[in-house]
Amino acid sequence: MAQTKVRKAWEARIRAYHASGQSASVWCAEHQVTKRQLHVWINKLQVSTTKDPSKFPWVKVQMDKEAETTKSMLLVRVGSTAIEVQPGYNPALLTDVIRTLQTLC
Repeated sequence: MAQTKVRKAWEARIRAYHASGQSASVWCAEHQVTKRQLHVWINKLQVSTTKDPSKFPWVKVQMDKEAETTKSMLLVRVGSTAIEVQPGYNPALLTDVIRTLQTLC
């Protein structure tokens, strides 16, 4: 079998496997394929498709103000307590709160 025929055969098998909804073990047993072969070909085909950037179209993303704000937020965990620290926080107050939590937790 030529290399391209083998590749196309495995592409079809992998599509059938994904469409089946079965576990790899069940599908492989029904199709006389080892799990190792299946996973090797899944990885091989994924690597080859990710190398071609034309297969992934660019999508425009619009950010809102809330997303920008949460990006700059800092989450501090002390024990089981979490503190959200926003831009413009009072460092002395945060230090006092953390020290208090450390003694309590």
